[in-house]
Amino acid sequence: METAMERECSGLGGLFQSIIADMKGSYPVWDDFISKASKLQSQLRTTVVMVTAFLDSFQKVADLATNSRGGTRDIGSALTRMCVRQRSIENKLRHLFLDCLINPLQEQMEEWKRTANSLDKDHAKEYKKARQEIKKRSSDTLKLQKKAKKGLITIGWLIG
Repeated sequence: METAMERECSGLGGLFQSIIADMKGSYPVWDDFISKASKLQSQLRTTVVMVTAFLDSFQKVADLATNSRGGTRDIGSALTRMCVRQRSIENKLRHLFLDCLINPLQEQMEEWKRTANSLDKDHAKEYKKARQEIKKRSSDTLKLQKKAKKGLITIGWLIG
């Protein structure tokens, strides 16, 4: 009975330690991902700034064509509609990559490391305490079993 409990306890403890080790082992991969994502974010930020400047200039051309006399008004209106659509894409790009992807990852990485370390420490304490409790109870059980056998042998000797 004692060995089965110890094996089960060791198995569960080993599984938990394996999960924690996997989490800790994945830190460099996540750090690399965040590093590369930050570089991508920087490049996208530059791209968004340049797209904004381009669209401002494009809007000036569209306004010039719209405000002129003659047949270029229709071209100016079409250019303005195209510029509005491009600004919509620019805003989605800015929101998706700059606000939603990178910043939450960077903020959560430190929290994840702290949580994993805290789980590891708490588990080590609880695991040690549980093992000692199992050993104590197992030892107490063996002592009681020995006393019970001794008592039965003594009672059997007296009766026989």
